Amino acid sequence: MKIEEIRHILEANVWVGEERLEGEVHAACGCDLMSDVLAFAKEEVLLLTGLVNPQVIRTAEMLDIKAIVFVRGKVPTQDMITMAKQKSMTILSTEYPLYIACGKLYRMGLMNEGEA
Repeated sequence: MKIEEIRHILEANVWVGEERLEGEVHAACGCDLMSDVLAFAKEEVLLLTGLVNPQVIRTAEMLDIKAIVFVRGKVPTQDMITMAKQKSMTILSTEYPLYIACGKLYRMGLMNEGEA
């Protein structure tokens, strides 16, 4: 699924990486515990989380996650935006809670990381 489709489905704002909206992800991981993301997420997935701190960007970098969606209306800090820009990541945010955001994407065909 293209990141632009994800933006549309989740009615999301783009904070950084607008030039990469044509990029694709094949699965998603919805999680607030970065230790679980490290343990279970595969490379090149979309990360959906309500955790807003620089550790999210660092974790995504370790797993080659190119797109992050912050849920529940969370807004990344300027430091996070700068880090994401340097690492060629796309950051979005949506008002939807994690459960609803994941469900909307799943219903539209985006698999969870265990199914991809």
